[in-house]
Amino acid sequence: MKKSVKSVLPATEIDIGGFPVKQALPKANFDQIDPFLLVHHGHAKYSDKRPAKQQGVGPHPHRGFSPVTFVIDGAVHHRDSRGNTQVAKKGEVQWMNAGAGIIHSERPSEEISKAGERQEIVQTWINTPAEMKMLPPKYYHLSEEVITKFESEDGKVKTNLIAGNYNELNGKIPTQSEMLVLWSKGEKGGFEKFDISAGYNTMLYLIKGSISIKGYGLVNAENLVVFNIEGDEIELSVKEDYTEFLILSGEPLNEKVAKQGPFVMNTETQILEAMRDYQMGKMGILIEED
Repeated sequence: MKKSVKSVLPATEIDIGGFPVKQALPKANFDQIDPFLLVHHGHAKYSDKRPAKQQGVGPHPHRGFSPVTFVIDGAVHHRDSRGNTQVAKKGEVQWMNAGAGIIHSERPSEEISKAGERQEIVQTWINTPAEMKMLPPKYYHLSEEVITKFESEDGKVKTNLIAGNYNELNGKIPTQSEMLVLWSKGEKGGFEKFDISAGYNTMLYLIKGSISIKGYGLVNAENLVVFNIEGDEIELSVKEDYTEFLILSGEPLNEKVAKQGPFVMNTETQILEAMRDYQMGKMGILIEED
């Protein structure tokens, strides 16, 4: 049974501390698509006039969820208070389980800064189940070489399996709840049918190009397609070359969510505790030396 489209949400520009991004989620009437809390699409042009460490997003804390960054173009230099420092290039993924608390920064790499190149990313926030929110943080980097891949029968839609299991394939990220995260690229005329577990909340974010979803019709770039929970497959055809999209699908946690800035917990008291712990230095310190 095909999943039907519930709504299509356009990504609209917002400002986050002077850093403009296009926000597809949350929206009015769609505070979350449990367990997914946020979808941001960012474009930036960096300058060779300033060091890379003075550009991008500086050190900031997180607790209680996983920020996941897909590098569409350019490169992102992740540093955190657990000692991780890693540059993810085009086609790669940074996945961080913030757990009990971590401080990280998201800068351009030195190379793209010196060259004055552009960077494009999509970031999603994935909620963590209540019983796992206070586990130690974990950081994962998926290079292009290690990502599990598959393609459509016609060879025109190529998909990276980022997390979860698909048919007999396994994603490399050990997730904290049941989910499927796919990153696909297609050329005009390509067709693919994606099998999605029944009972999963599912959405598709179209990064570039255009597609036609069977049973719905045309979807253009920078739109988030939210599906009804019923059904277990999505059929689509690609209408333009260089089309690129994400499929984010997960079993709902069905837990109370309390959010305040960079913290996602289950109660307001836990949010206040997160703020206190951050101010007391319990999430560590990040000094960007490298």
